[in-house]
Amino acid sequence: MHIPLAERMRPKMLEDFVGQEHLVGESAVLKASIKRGTIPSMIFWGPPGVGKTTLARLLAANLKRPFHALSAINSGVKDVRDTIGKAGRQRFFDQPSPILFIDEIHRFSKSQQDSLLGAVEKGTVTLIGATTENPSFEVIPALLSRCQVYVLEPLSVEHLHTLLDRAIEIDEILSKKNITITEYEALIRYSGGDARRLLNVLEIIVGQYDDAEIVITNGSVEKAIQKQIQRYDKTGDQHYDTISAFIKSVRGSDPDAAVYYLARMLEGGDDPIFICRRMVILASEDIGLANPNALLMANACFDAVQKIGLPEGRIPMSQCAIYLASSPKSNSAYLAINQAMETVKKTGQLPIPMSIRNAPTKLMKELGYGKDYLYPHDFRDNRVDMDFLPEELKGTRFYTPKNYGSEAKIADFLYRQNKVPGPPQEKK
Repeated sequence: MHIPLAERMRPKMLEDFVGQEHLVGESAVLKASIKRGTIPSMIFWGPPGVGKTTLARLLAANLKRPFHALSAINSGVKDVRDTIGKAGRQRFFDQPSPILFIDEIHRFSKSQQDSLLGAVEKGTVTLIGATTENPSFEVIPALLSRCQVYVLEPLSVEHLHTLLDRAIEIDEILSKKNITITEYEALIRYSGGDARRLLNVLEIIVGQYDDAEIVITNGSVEKAIQKQIQRYDKTGDQHYDTISAFIKSVRGSDPDAAVYYLARMLEGGDDPIFICRRMVILASEDIGLANPNALLMANACFDAVQKIGLPEGRIPMSQCAIYLASSPKSNSAYLAINQAMETVKKTGQLPIPMSIRNAPTKLMKELGYGKDYLYPHDFRDNRVDMDFLPEELKGTRFYTPKNYGSEAKIADFLYRQNKVPGPPQEKK
């Protein structure tokens, strides 16, 4: 089985760890904790590829504690409880607690984070969470108050140089090749400060050569990257292309494509709350009054995912995506508010007709506020013939109903109320 270079180069000793000197350097806080033989529960907050997982493993190794790892992307409450139970069985008498490492802890829902509280409070486990997001916003206060937060800094150019040179020198595979890096700039740039990505790029480039001697330049890196790297970047073009494909698939009523692109985003590590938020928008923008229940479904999905998180949250997300894609579509509400807001920008705050102004005082009534207002429920069919728009906009139509789905009933009602000139016709 092929082990990636980034995994082969994962440090086995704290002395080999690159970066984060403010935490693991001589006299630094974590180094001091190791010397004392005790560490608190903690949250590592920093960008990808700066050593959060590696540092957690090294702490466990140095303290000779059992190490249990979970990923918030594919672990549920049951996984957390099972792991805590296993950790509890490993602790005897006055032995230090095992370490429970949770990667991407910000992706855990409130209920999932709540399931950690008892074990952390009792000392059943020492929690180490890793997050790329601000824990003040993403970790519940009760859990955050029981943890120290340590900020991991981006790796410097010097750190990245060290990692490259070390890989070429000591890796069991690369050290057998004659590799020379004459230009580092492109490697560093493509890494984005992420050590894992840096070593992955190096491995891809070396894999392009069969020669005994390999010279790596900026040009050779550019060529290899364009040819080989296909990576889902949660902040790059592929992220936006995929969410665009998802939205267009739902809008185009293709449930198979919708659930496929949903799967790609979830597998790529996209934030499920971001996807749910997009589905709520879709439910109004593209489905709207053709099926008003779509907004209820999207909101229910949003709430469910917030409560249960991943991986179980993928199920209501799939249900919602398929339902939205399979619903009749109308963008009439979206078009209406856009046109109305554009009109407001152009015309400003036009006077509201006196007949529909509020008249809470005697003076206002004497000035004509609310005069001649007709209460619709006092009339046949609950309908009155009044102008509600400002005089300058009399006859303006912002909302044009589509003759499709549930909105066809709205179109017919407004036609009978003389609010639209005739039954709207579908495009052929």
